[in-house]
Amino acid sequence: MKIEVDFSKELGKIKPVHGVGQPPFYGTDFSMFHYLEEAGIPFSRLHDVGGFLGGGRYVDVPNLFRDFDADPADPASYDFVFTDLLVTALVENGVEPFFRLGVSIENECTRKAYRLDPPGDNLKWARICEGIIRHYTQGWADGFHYPIRYWEIWNEPDNYEEVLENQMWRGTKEQFYALYGVASRYLKERFPHLKIGGYGSCGFYAACGKKEAVAEAASSPRMEYFLTFFEGFLAYVKENDCPLDFFSWHSYDGVQANLFYAAYARRRLDEEGFTHTEHTLNEWNCEVNMRGTSRHGAVTAAMLLAMQNSSLDSAMFYDARYGVSVYGSLFHPLTAGPFPAYYSFLGFGQLYRLGRQVAAASDREDVYVVAAREDREGDLGGRKMGYVMIANLSGEDIPLEVVLEEGRKAAQETCRITECRVMDQTRVWETCALPGMLTQDMVLCIQVEGVFLM
Repeated sequence: MKIEVDFSKELGKIKPVHGVGQPPFYGTDFSMFHYLEEAGIPFSRLHDVGGFLGGGRYVDVPNLFRDFDADPADPASYDFVFTDLLVTALVENGVEPFFRLGVSIENECTRKAYRLDPPGDNLKWARICEGIIRHYTQGWADGFHYPIRYWEIWNEPDNYEEVLENQMWRGTKEQFYALYGVASRYLKERFPHLKIGGYGSCGFYAACGKKEAVAEAASSPRMEYFLTFFEGFLAYVKENDCPLDFFSWHSYDGVQANLFYAAYARRRLDEEGFTHTEHTLNEWNCEVNMRGTSRHGAVTAAMLLAMQNSSLDSAMFYDARYGVSVYGSLFHPLTAGPFPAYYSFLGFGQLYRLGRQVAAASDREDVYVVAAREDREGDLGGRKMGYVMIANLSGEDIPLEVVLEEGRKAAQETCRITECRVMDQTRVWETCALPGMLTQDMVLCIQVEGVFLM
């Protein structure tokens, strides 16, 4: 197969699709955040950090404002201590918090639910959120002036139609629409410069016509309810002129199915007039059952590359936590060392740092490629740095030819490979010569130096 890259043809910016969910911390130990900084992780979504290892101390509205009867205008009503530590550690490592306003999932809600009921007073809940936002962005209550742009109202209120089974929202869809309407209008009026949105949809599996959907999501009343909820939400927001700066949704499906869902979400938003609404896939993880393997590293890399060429504005992987979790897929829960999938984020981070996507093509749709060049003159006497990332999901070993810049072969001096890193079934992020064979589940990252004509 042939990979062709033309560094002279810019396509736009590399998008921040390599965000993560819960960051890797334990208690108040944030020492693993250096991994996020090294990979240039743009966002960490703060959902599901409030329970278990969080110990009821972090992020969730009931953790930050423990007595709903208290006064939202009084700084003494809030408990910011632990969330301050977490948010500050992220910012210091170059990661922007993507702040979810709501509660963590309660997986055992059928036994007893603690915090899933709709707020007793939607406007008061919005005023509490105002205090949280003011604390982290305007210095209120001995707070900070952090550039946190995204404020997400709730998470997966559509989890189940039967309220007693719903692990995220023990109310009707109409009750959620009303909460979103009150809170979004209130917060946008007070923070017009910030992005207010929601709602962390469970996803669009049922829209896929059963093609490539995961087994439990192929078709069921529950999956159909996700779509019913989504359509009702769009109608409510449109009819009531609610702010919707971004729409967030989730998927745990395969790469091609996720591209279908992204196109579906973008199309429906546009059709309803939300053409300026960003959309973010802020929970995803392909083949999570394969975590820790070269296969999971490859499918993660392929997903990152595929999202760059989709309609998505951003994305966040679920998740980067360290410890007990079936979803924690970037770090080994016993050794704390990186899993192969972490290096997929590290490689994509190189593309993101360079900034400008350039033309790159693979002659097989199951081999994914994205390339980038730096957005300024380098320190190399007029020469610039470029980067190419390739992921092979074909299931085969394929002879490989890489052609760089207007048909000139990589071996020529005009465009020189300075480093090549590989992940495959025997190597993890090792330096190598450019291979002549792209083996099954291989991820290849190629650093290039050249005089890239415009």
